[in-house]
Amino acid sequence: MKRRLKINGFIIFLAILLLALFPSVFLRRAKVVSWDESVEMFGIAFILLGQIFRASSRGYKSEYSRNGHSLIQGGPYALVRNPMYLGILFIGLGIVLILFNWWVIIVFLSIFIWRYLLLIFKEEKKLLAMFPGAYLDYQKKVPRFLPSFATALQKDIAEYLPLKLPWLKKEIGSILAVFLVVLFLEGWEDVKSEGIKVYLKEAILFLTIIILFIFLIIYLIKRTNNPERIVLPIHFKGRD
Repeated sequence: MKRRLKINGFIIFLAILLLALFPSVFLRRAKVVSWDESVEMFGIAFILLGQIFRASSRGYKSEYSRNGHSLIQGGPYALVRNPMYLGILFIGLGIVLILFNWWVIIVFLSIFIWRYLLLIFKEEKKLLAMFPGAYLDYQKKVPRFLPSFATALQKDIAEYLPLKLPWLKKEIGSILAVFLVVLFLEGWEDVKSEGIKVYLKEAILFLTIIILFIFLIIYLIKRTNNPERIVLPIHFKGRD
């Protein structure tokens, strides 16, 4: 874990350094197409959805994995086998859509695939050793990374993204940090290039999306805490 954090920290440091040295190369300075605003709205939605995925995945795993001795197959892990990494992908794509030139998407995806596919393959080997039969069955039922939308639509979203307030509180620091920095940078560029009126109009749209996601979070928390909604955490203990 420490090695992983060091590598991720180095990648983030390098990205910040490049941005500081060459901002005009990476950052969009002005809206060049009419649908830029819509793309930024999708970016905000991706960031918020990614944060929900991370909070749900980490909280669910910490509560039901029995310190890594159980194979979790319920909640977000019934949608994809690596929901936390999917959340990171959503957050990264959202940031790129809001702040960066379009070609940065290719750079981001290349780095993401290189970094996280290696981690996924390493973790799969470990899980296969711990739960050989159970994990093989799990691999057949649940996709590694990209969810099946046809399968997802068959159930309530709260079945796949259970959420509890304590889980959300653990993530609130990183959620606010990412969100406020992105909004500040995007707003600063808008004010400089297009004026305060354009920024205020866009801020209203951003606020609307945020409010919608707050309602979604409230819904997920209520459904997760509803005793009438029976969601059994599926897990296997020990070796087969």
